[in-house]
This record gives sequence, structure tokens and C-alpha cells, in this order.
Amino acid sequence: MRSVVVDKIGSVTQALNLKHDLRISEDIPSEEGVVLVVEILTNKSTYNTLELTSGRMAKVVKGDIVVGALGPRRALFGYSGHVPEKLAAGDIIQMLNIGGVLGVCDSVNPDKGTPFDCRVLGVVLQFPYLGERIGVPARVGSRKLDFGATLNTLGVPVVALAGTCMEAGKTAAACSIVSRMRHRGLIVDVFKATGVSLRRDILAMEDSGARNAMIFTDLGVVTTTGKTGPALTRSMLTELAAHKPDVIVFELGDGLIGTYGVDSILDCEDIRGALTSVVLSANDPVAAWGGVKLLRERFGVEPAVVTGPATDNSVGVDIIQEQMKVLAFNAITNGAALGDCVIDSIGLAAKFPAPAAA
Repeated sequence: MRSVVVDKIGSVTQALNLKHDLRISEDIPSEEGVVLVVEILTNKSTYNTLELTSGRMAKVVKGDIVVGALGPRRALFGYSGHVPEKLAAGDIIQMLNIGGVLGVCDSVNPDKGTPFDCRVLGVVLQFPYLGERIGVPARVGSRKLDFGATLNTLGVPVVALAGTCMEAGKTAAACSIVSRMRHRGLIVDVFKATGVSLRRDILAMEDSGARNAMIFTDLGVVTTTGKTGPALTRSMLTELAAHKPDVIVFELGDGLIGTYGVDSILDCEDIRGALTSVVLSANDPVAAWGGVKLLRERFGVEPAVVTGPATDNSVGVDIIQEQMKVLAFNAITNGAALGDCVIDSIGLAAKFPAPAAA
């Protein structure tokens, strides 16, 4: 065990409330969620920031001592990587996302450049035993995921945002919907059910007016999968419903076809039954067509509205509404109408009427 002073602490570790003066060990369990201290070995001109536990974005440079956590990533528009079977101090790994997820990079997206190379210094130790200096390897999350979690929304309406792929506008749509709901007087709680650890999306929803926010990392999961997705969704729906919001809004990171478990969540009958409204974000009309078809035919879900870049002008809106028979609104240019549509779809339009026009 030795002491180390770190420069930057990735948001993946937020639940641990780590300080910049840490104790580390070279006896490293190479498992998802284990918190590491690494030294940055390279410089980058793109994708070169780290989301801190404060939510701020900080530029990372060669020589920085950074805290992150082991985890896999399989992102369409990012890096793909895995957790190595063994790991020792001095080994070189890579930073796989801007939340501080660390692993061995297998595949690079040209738009992001090569990832930061990182030299492993050790595993962060925590000291849970009162009066004893016995350190245990730190792991992300405030508690472990309960795979046996049951679902009880207590009758609270639930809005899910699904996308055709990454960067389809899900978070922008969620923010517009949350903002409009708050303007109409609803109390809104939010969470992100799937993806790779990064708090940016739920922070944006909080900035739009959400009262309580959660993310899967809070339950000790760095990267979601088909195995963890349903239990995470049940856990967060049940926990937020206990706070008695008027509505829960949650984002399914990645796409309907992907590696992070969106399909496994929608395959669960109890979760589908808890969904009052589903919003689909799509990049283009063909993606919208495929997303609507998947929701209807595979999952038995009728989308309430389509949004995303496919609705950036009236051409896409008209195609979606005429050919797919689904309402369509753009979250950026017509966010109030999108929010009003969702409020109507969950049956709360009369209870929370739209404010009178100025």
C-alpha cells in the first residue's frame, strides 16, 4: 500500500466521494467496476476530456494522474474494448470513454482518434472496517445491483425514450419533454437505464427541471448488458416511484439493436406493462421506419411519437406521419409540442393544462 495524489477523478466513481489523496495497492482484481489510478501517457487533440465527479469536463494531458474504473465498452460511434483477464501495476490499458471507463481497446472509431494510453499505478483502497487499516479494493456504485429486484411503479406514469442508435437525439428529446412537463406543473424524476458510465445525460435532464435522477452506475454497473438491463430498470423505476413523482422519464442508451441490453428490457413483459408512453428517436426516415416496425412487431409497443434528426424539417415529419401513422415533432425546434404530445399520451393533459399563451 502506498499514497498517491491524483489530478482528476472520473465521474464513473462519483458514488465513492473520493479525495485527491488516495491509498493504492498493486494487488489488482481485474473485474468490472474496480477503481484504478492510472497515469496518462499520451496527448490527444480530439475526445480529450474527462467528466469529473462535479459534472465539469476537464482536459486530460500526458502526465495526468487520473482515477477511473474498469469496464467493457462496445459503442457504435466510440471505442470498443474489454476488461483484461489479469492486470498488474505497470500494465498499459486505454481510456474507453470520457466518464473514466478503463480497459483494453479492441476497435477505434476514426472520428475519435486513438484512445489515451494509461499506465496502471494501482487499485484504490477503501477502509470499511472501523479502527482497522485493512484496505479493500474500491468499486463503483453506492450499492450492488439486486438481480432479484421486483417492479412496482405505484401507478406513476412512465415515459421511456428509445433510439435507433447512439446519437439519435434521445437526451435532447428527454430534456425538452422534462422542461415542458415542469412548465406545466408536473414533478418529474428521471434515470438512464442502459449505456456506458457517463453522467452527462442525467445532468442535462436535471438542468431541464428533473427533481431526482439516477443512473445504472449508482448500482455498481459500469456498462450495461442484456443480463443487467432488466434488473437495473426494475430497481430504478421502483426506487423513483417511491418518491411519488407525477411522472418518471427514462432514457434507454444506445439503440433498439445494440449490445447494452435495450432489447432485453423491452422483452420483459412486466417492464413493458409499466410503460405508459414510448418515444422513439431516429436519425432519418428509414431508421424511423425500422424503429417503429421493431417496436410494433418484436416488442408489441406502439410508439406515441417520433423525434430526432429524422424530424429536423417538415419533410421528415410528413414522411413519418403519413407512412408510419405516428405523430412526429422535433425536440429542438418544437420542444413544447413534443412535450405536450407526451403529456397527452400519459393521460395528464387535463390535470396539468398548458399555460395560456402570452
